[in-house]
Amino acid sequence: MATLGSLAQLIRSKNAGPWNLTVDIMLPDQKTYNHVVTSGVLNDNVISQLFGVKSDLIEIYHYAPANAIKISFPRTEPNGHPEDTDLFGGQQFAPLVGLELPVLP
Repeated sequence: MATLGSLAQLIRSKNAGPWNLTVDIMLPDQKTYNHVVTSGVLNDNVISQLFGVKSDLIEIYHYAPANAIKISFPRTEPNGHPEDTDLFGGQQFAPLVGLELPVLP
């Protein structure tokens, strides 16, 4: 098995307003991008489990021209809330790094 972290060129997260987070996954080439997308591993149910968000609130966008995937979902606490542990949302991508995918053929 490969991990998303080993295949991706960049995985980052950031605030998408005070109520939402967005995660960007940038892959190095079209072959890797197609492999990740067609594996079906990045889906609403997996993201729901990793981030503790209802699956019907998750939006996943595939952008083939940039070999990129964007995932957006509500924050568990709004930005700046006393229980918010990451004001900028910059460290929230971490659960995706070790996500296992089939080996790239």
